[in-house]
Amino acid sequence: MLFGAFEVKTIIEPFRIKTVEPIRMTTHREREAILRVARFNLFGVHAVDVLIDLLTDSGTSAMSSEQWAAIMRGDESYAGARSFFRLYDRVCEMTGFKEILPTHQGRASERILFDTLCSEGLIVPNNCHFDTTRANVEQSGAQAVDLVIDACKDPASRHPFKGNMDVDRLRALIEKEGRERIPLCMVTITNNSGGGQPVSLENLRSVREVCDEFEIPFFLDACRFAENAYFIKQREPGMSDRSIPEIVRETFDLADGATISAKKDGLVNIGGLLLFRDRDLALQARNNLILTEGFPTYGGLAGRDLDAMAQGFVEIVDEHYLAYRIRSVAYLGEKMVAGGVPIMEPPGGHAVYIDAGRFCPHIPPTQFPGQAVVVGLYRHAGIRAVEIGSVMFGGGEHDAPDMELVRLAIPRRVYTQSHIDYVAEAVVELYENRDSLKGLRIVEEPPALRHFTAAFEEC
Repeated sequence: MLFGAFEVKTIIEPFRIKTVEPIRMTTHREREAILRVARFNLFGVHAVDVLIDLLTDSGTSAMSSEQWAAIMRGDESYAGARSFFRLYDRVCEMTGFKEILPTHQGRASERILFDTLCSEGLIVPNNCHFDTTRANVEQSGAQAVDLVIDACKDPASRHPFKGNMDVDRLRALIEKEGRERIPLCMVTITNNSGGGQPVSLENLRSVREVCDEFEIPFFLDACRFAENAYFIKQREPGMSDRSIPEIVRETFDLADGATISAKKDGLVNIGGLLLFRDRDLALQARNNLILTEGFPTYGGLAGRDLDAMAQGFVEIVDEHYLAYRIRSVAYLGEKMVAGGVPIMEPPGGHAVYIDAGRFCPHIPPTQFPGQAVVVGLYRHAGIRAVEIGSVMFGGGEHDAPDMELVRLAIPRRVYTQSHIDYVAEAVVELYENRDSLKGLRIVEEPPALRHFTAAFEEC
């Protein structure tokens, strides 16, 4: 990892710790009781009872001193607050978009976008829809179709851009279904459902060409745009000498619009964006936004949140931060692989994904091997993770997913390298005792997004 003119081998955090928050140690007996009260769903566990919380990287970042200073500058005027215009200027500079709508978080941006463009019988192609994206597409009456390249479905593959969309399949879908059934095409960067894997600029250009040919709007789900840009700089030929802001700008220049959860690469605890080039579409979305989010210059957020977001979008493109971030996650993956743990390779930008199907082959998909690993990891070490497999994406009319994964999502600027070492050690120990893991059955579930509130019992 490069810092200035020399390379260091030890990963160091490119920041100093100014405030600390204690975390509670629990015993094995306490965790067993907690699991039963939560009905073996880690979303139901109180945060105070979690030692290392890797449930999500969304909204869990530690804000910087400059962001806290921005909080104090927040202008709480209902309309036209200075905070909005600071955010507007920063996002416009970073992305080139001029139609910028703030929302309270990414799923609000998704709801507004799909309510505006989608209806019954339409189809939305993506490399991989994540859970709320898919749910919002389906809520509009449309069908979500995943078109990721085959390498993404092979956890052991070391393809540098496993998040890429299969452009040939995109073209075939459009030609089969007809352009009139496809209101937009979307690409998620990085590909969260597929292991946090990046998408290349070359692939984005190819998708753009197909969309132009058929006159289909091209949108990004750009929650982790900066991490994706760093992978492009590191892995894509001809990109190593380009700056992160340059790569970010070209990424957005290829799109007609974007949804962004600022709770990821915005480095804030709440907030999102909906971006358009087409002014008429932006006006439709703005009217929709007013119904549920608030006036267009605050979008369901306090002025202080807008200011913190503006500063977060400055800090996220710092290459020293991104080098630390990506290297730290890769280090966790390397430690786990060294201990024999099967993971999605190479490690993603925001998380390491355990291949739960190979981790515990004695548990069939019908008994949710990913959820078994999640439960086992909390029971063993007090670590909270999330299943991304048959619980999250199966059930109802949905086919079984291609992979059974467990995501260890690393909050930004929250945990030190010793925390990361603890996680690696705990996962390896659990793998060494994997035969003790038990399958689960669902005993209660909602009609949609069941992974958040479903209740389980062990088989």
